Amino acid sequence: MDRREFVKSAGIMAAISSIDLTDMANASQHSSKMIAVVKTQSNFEREKLLRPFGFKGGYLTELWQAVSQMESASGNKKIGLATQSVLYGDAELFPLHSEANGNAMMYVLVNRALDIVRANPFTTPVELFDKILPLVLAEGKKVTGKADLNINFVYNALVSVDNAAWLIYAAENGYNTFDEMIPGPYKKALSHRNEKIAIMYQIPYGMPMQDLKDAAQQGYFVFKIKTGYPGSQEEMLKGDMERLTLIHNTLKDLRTDHTADGRLIYTMDANARYEKKETLQRYLDHAKNIGAFDRILLYEEPLSETNEENVADLGIRIGADESAHDEASTLKRFELGYSVLVLKGIAKTLSMSVKLAKLASERNVPCMCADLTVNPILVDWHKNLAAHLAPFPVINMGLMETNGDMNYTNWDEMVKYHPGSGASWFKRKDGVFTLDKDFYDRSGGIFEPLPHYQNLFKID
Repeated sequence: MDRREFVKSAGIMAAISSIDLTDMANASQHSSKMIAVVKTQSNFEREKLLRPFGFKGGYLTELWQAVSQMESASGNKKIGLATQSVLYGDAELFPLHSEANGNAMMYVLVNRALDIVRANPFTTPVELFDKILPLVLAEGKKVTGKADLNINFVYNALVSVDNAAWLIYAAENGYNTFDEMIPGPYKKALSHRNEKIAIMYQIPYGMPMQDLKDAAQQGYFVFKIKTGYPGSQEEMLKGDMERLTLIHNTLKDLRTDHTADGRLIYTMDANARYEKKETLQRYLDHAKNIGAFDRILLYEEPLSETNEENVADLGIRIGADESAHDEASTLKRFELGYSVLVLKGIAKTLSMSVKLAKLASERNVPCMCADLTVNPILVDWHKNLAAHLAPFPVINMGLMETNGDMNYTNWDEMVKYHPGSGASWFKRKDGVFTLDKDFYDRSGGIFEPLPHYQNLFKID
């Protein structure tokens, strides 16, 4: 949805104005060093998926890994990674082109963004993000030929650029950890240090039930069910209800040590496929009828972005994801009864995510981190975000999704590109990541060299 459609009340405008003024003042106190990026390069790798990956009524067969390199005037050179997902970014654009052509358009936008960065010195990555976003959005509309291009497409294109900017910023200011590099205005929201992060095990449309049983045996206890089955709204609802029945019958009698009652937990994610609250209510009524409703921890973004029905009376936590574009749209979702904020630092940039985390923290709205089927290195970028958020209610630990290991053909090889792949905090055990002092000292390896990706660029 267009930002202007959300900004409908003087109250919201006043809130945003005060937030922006405070953040600007605090940011200026945090760092006054001006950073100029003088050289940029980019490259990408195509990574195949084991099987077509379905959500939003469509399917992906590969994901491009975009790599952006920046060099500052003082000689610091850093690279940032991103996983491109055109289907997530703009589900209307996705079927209009071949999968490769959609990815190519996003990659062109990455390079346009790097050109814009060279013309815009900055003091913090958040400042840079705010400065270049309108320009990159305009370029995105030109590249795609889509006047109503979804802002998430632009955010996705900016992830590798933004990550590189964060690393340049850290190097310029002598910051060596994730904690140190977070600017002052956002530190309170990201001041926690979770010892564990629960891993949401994703269940896409076609996953065999044996895979769920195997996952439960391995210790996973939070199961994320992809809803929004392909087809019309009625076909979607029918498919989703049948799928939930099958999943619940598979998992209902299995047990875990991670929950107070020993039962497994469900979350759902429709990626905004439900057009009306009434349809969603029918799905939830079905969940009640089969005994699955009280297992639901939250439901991510069930309704379309244009839907402004209040969801506070549905009896479960409803999370804002795609519709939480910025501070204004996020505040609007909170007003409509959304009580969880889904952060996607690996899809919407870390810069936007820290801003939204601050907003949620000030209103005591819990946050979780959802995946974009990203590569192993980006998992730890996101893990840093999840690790520093307040523990999620009920499970009392961090909460994040990561599903690359079950979807990439080349996952085991990609793991080798990660500098911390041998560390205990990198490994999944009993459905969680266990984070120790080494994780926080190394910030999950995000500051360490990445020879595989650095070798994609020409030697100066």
